[in-house]
Amino acid sequence: MQTLYSPSQTTQSRDVFYRLFDGHFSDEERGNAAEFLASQLDNAAQLSCDLPDDVSDLEAWMENGVASVGHQYKTYLQARKDGSERQYFKNKSHALYFLRTVAPTKMVDGAWLYGLLSRWHDTRFLSLIQTYVEELGEGLSTKNHVVLFKKLLASQGIKRWDDLREEHYIQGAIQLALAYNIDRFLPEVIGFNLGYEQLPLHLLISAYELKELGIDPYYFTLHITVDNADSGHAKKAVDAIAESLPRLGDADDWYRRVRSGYMLNELGSSTRGVIDEFDLDAEMANIFARKGLVGQYAHSDYREVNGRSVNDWLSEPSQSGVLIGEMEKAGWFKRGENPQSSRFWKLIEGEKAKMFGVFSAYEQQVIYDWIADGWCDINKSKPLLTPEAKRLLTQHVEGDDQESASDFDAEARELRAQIAGATDIDETMKKITALMSPALHHSAPGLMATRIFNALML
Repeated sequence: MQTLYSPSQTTQSRDVFYRLFDGHFSDEERGNAAEFLASQLDNAAQLSCDLPDDVSDLEAWMENGVASVGHQYKTYLQARKDGSERQYFKNKSHALYFLRTVAPTKMVDGAWLYGLLSRWHDTRFLSLIQTYVEELGEGLSTKNHVVLFKKLLASQGIKRWDDLREEHYIQGAIQLALAYNIDRFLPEVIGFNLGYEQLPLHLLISAYELKELGIDPYYFTLHITVDNADSGHAKKAVDAIAESLPRLGDADDWYRRVRSGYMLNELGSSTRGVIDEFDLDAEMANIFARKGLVGQYAHSDYREVNGRSVNDWLSEPSQSGVLIGEMEKAGWFKRGENPQSSRFWKLIEGEKAKMFGVFSAYEQQVIYDWIADGWCDINKSKPLLTPEAKRLLTQHVEGDDQESASDFDAEARELRAQIAGATDIDETMKKITALMSPALHHSAPGLMATRIFNALML
């Protein structure tokens, strides 16, 4: 994957993402998203494509890719067995930075196929529709990909991901633009799906190293199993191209557009790019800079660092790195030692700490790793979970379909009433598929709608 864009296009990627993310957008905004997508296709056209020229060779191409990834992963495992260090994540905060940064892409997982639901009666697209339903976990929150990623973020105390750099939104914006403009970009959707559903090496290594660091890798291991080349999404993606290829008209041009859609996967920040860009010192400074925006009024004037009040320091976010350095000189941090022995850590960790709740679990992990500075391998340390994260981990989220007077079930009752009042299958499917949009499928009524769709169709 390559980061290929002009400044105007990256600025647009964030705007396109958030215009479409909540599902409330105008026809003009949809059109703007289509123009954004067209510009990204122009970018993708500048890259070399590894797809075979003949559609009939796609299955062999897929199988060769799987064999190559398998060989590389076997080499990786042997290297680890021989004592090599992790290739991706230096410590836990590095892994959490990765999860936070890829959130715009993962929070719209599967979105590109949404537009096909309106063609539920067309057997040419049945395998792709089935792929979308499976991305939605067939209506079960324990399998819905977006629900799983949201729970993963919550379990690690990652509450914000709306302040990332523009290039981190390119993939998410592409996927949402495809979701809502399928009438104009059908071959491109099919091609994008082909690329996205192939099993990449980074998925295998990420899952392995996340588990080592005490982070539940289920979201990633689930993709490893469902994207298999025998009967999974990778195989369905290949089959879908042959099934959708036009019998009348220009099949060569259709496949050219499929190849263009496939290349959209190469745009934006890659997994390795996100991993390699992590800078623990910079992230530490960014955290202090963000806290300074609200913390500059919260400290007593007598609290000073190198002759300046803490409030004065915090009023200049650009000086956060200097502030950290002065605090280290003053003994607030004991780098390279157990963070528990640092004065600053004692202020922020523990329910009775004076600054309890100021830093999220993610931010605490960054601070912990920055202080530790190699003192110990973080996977041997105690996980940092906020009370809210613990509650989300143990909360029972999968309701049942029995009637209930509870306010929690009001939306489910309303959906049942709407379906009961529908007069034909087209009206019913229209109501159901509207709730299966990228913005709604992971909600309680969206999950229920997916279960009904799955029972009716697949």
